[in-house]
Amino acid sequence: MDEQDAIEGSSARLAKAAARWTDGADHATTAIADLEFYRRDSASDCTACVVEPSVALVVQGAKSMSLGEEIYRYDPRRFLITSLDLPATMQVLEASRERPYLGVVLKLDLRVVGELLLRAPVKLARENGTARGMALGHVTPALLDAFVRLVALLDEPESIAVLAPMIQREICWRVLMSEQGARLRQMVSAGSQTHRIAHAIEWMKLHYSEPLRVEALAQRAQMSPSTFHHHFRELTALSPLQYQKRLRLTEARRIMLGEHVDAASAAYRTGYESPSQFSREYSRLFGAPPRQDIEAQRQLATVSARSSKRASHHTQAL
Repeated sequence: MDEQDAIEGSSARLAKAAARWTDGADHATTAIADLEFYRRDSASDCTACVVEPSVALVVQGAKSMSLGEEIYRYDPRRFLITSLDLPATMQVLEASRERPYLGVVLKLDLRVVGELLLRAPVKLARENGTARGMALGHVTPALLDAFVRLVALLDEPESIAVLAPMIQREICWRVLMSEQGARLRQMVSAGSQTHRIAHAIEWMKLHYSEPLRVEALAQRAQMSPSTFHHHFRELTALSPLQYQKRLRLTEARRIMLGEHVDAASAAYRTGYESPSQFSREYSRLFGAPPRQDIEAQRQLATVSARSSKRASHHTQAL
């Protein structure tokens, strides 16, 4: 079996598993805490999101992720690696009811990456300076095989606690040894610019509703304000203030959807003093005012749930 046949075979197995575990839903978490599946039955418009450090595979269809002016298009031959929390815009490019988009995402444990880095060859390529915290890599049979074995553990729940961590370490190692391994090296290497920015971002995630002083954040990262601002924008394609705004708006959307609160309450809870300003900025990011957007998201969820039930009944009838 040549490399392309191996890739296609593993992608087909992962697609079958993703279709099974989503069962028509858009998103499914699993018994393996950091492993998730995604599904779309049609192409989508651009949607704002926050991407965590992760490896993302498309096993059927195609998808794009936009970070600033850069667009990362990935499919069964390319994976997306994200090395820190990044506000981005996603779009499903290829999907249909007969052949849905199917994706598998594994969140990265950067502590594990740091441990593995100590065992990596000295010749492991280093990346010069700071680059975007998102990149594409070429899928390999070895990487896909590790994902296939990890997903297969969902049918062996008694084995997950013992075997899943070992396979997750293998996946981290495969990515670390890939052409994009230097990005992970930058992420976990203490003292690197990326490492310092990552610590600042972690603080911002915990304190997103508080007023932001860039000077204080730069001091936390042990950089001058100008250096901090430059590297922050280079990594995230946003200024610190723009990044905080995206965090606030994304969290407000989650609160309105999950806790059924109104826009004004979500605005105050996420640090906005003016509901009208919140509504304007929300509309610019998500394409519609808060109430209209939330109603549309709930309608989509209802349609998805009904489609899932119809698909399930049809399968049972067959």
